Amino acid sequence: MEKELIRNAKNFDELLDIKYGKIGTEKRDGFEERAQYYVISAMLKEARKEAKMTQEQLAEKVGTKKSYISRLENGKCDIQLSTLFRIFEFGLGKRINLLIS
Repeated sequence: MEKELIRNAKNFDELLDIKYGKIGTEKRDGFEERAQYYVISAMLKEARKEAKMTQEQLAEKVGTKKSYISRLENGKCDIQLSTLFRIFEFGLGKRINLLIS
């Protein structure tokens, strides 16, 4: 039944509704949270590579450990907003804009 619904989904939002439930459900909220961690992780890794820095160099520049940068890049830990700003703005020279919708 679910496979047929997935095959007949007309757009990505409908597919997410089928697979993870409607927005506001526990399962969907968990998926959305993990997706956001992934996006931040990918952006961090890409920005670090663009800056031609190793994880160790970035960690040293922002006063943390290489293992923490690695965990962030792999989406394995939470990050405080202040740390996120410090890493991107001070460590990588990137501006962050926060959008709340």
